[in-house]
Amino acid sequence: MLQNKKTPYNQPFMKKQFWLIPALVGLTLIVSGQTESHHHHDTHRNEIGIANAPVYFTREKTLAYEFHLHYIHRLPETKFGIGLGYERIFDKHRHQTIGLVGNFSPFDRLNLAIAPGVAFEKDGEKHFTTHLETSYDFDVHGFHLGPAFEIAIDREDIHLSLGLHVGIGW
Repeated sequence: MLQNKKTPYNQPFMKKQFWLIPALVGLTLIVSGQTESHHHHDTHRNEIGIANAPVYFTREKTLAYEFHLHYIHRLPETKFGIGLGYERIFDKHRHQTIGLVGNFSPFDRLNLAIAPGVAFEKDGEKHFTTHLETSYDFDVHGFHLGPAFEIAIDREDIHLSLGLHVGIGW
């Protein structure tokens, strides 16, 4: 008789969550084809953004849900920005990270970021971590929408995510 094993891949919530993000990224790409191109990086000095994604831990081979929040201030007359970021991963570790964000936009819409920070675990453990992120934004009715990819490295594990970035600039 087959046993119903509980793994991160067959939990109903994670199945729905995992397929929601790629569907939203695909929808964003379709909608972006219908929108007018704007040079938002040239006009917006500040951005508040969020990213939602399934996250995969390479050592533990588990999947969880990740939420990012960031604020970026673009330095005048440059392609660089600096800000703060927060990440929360909803899993057994209750992983939370706070860090500085350095952002570089080599050309319009493409963002590359490095975010060194401190991760806080459920058991009170703290450790240094580094996030490397990239996103490609489309302007859709005043919002920046697009796919985002992240690699995070710390002494415990490496995690990877592919999800949807949503931001608003001013």
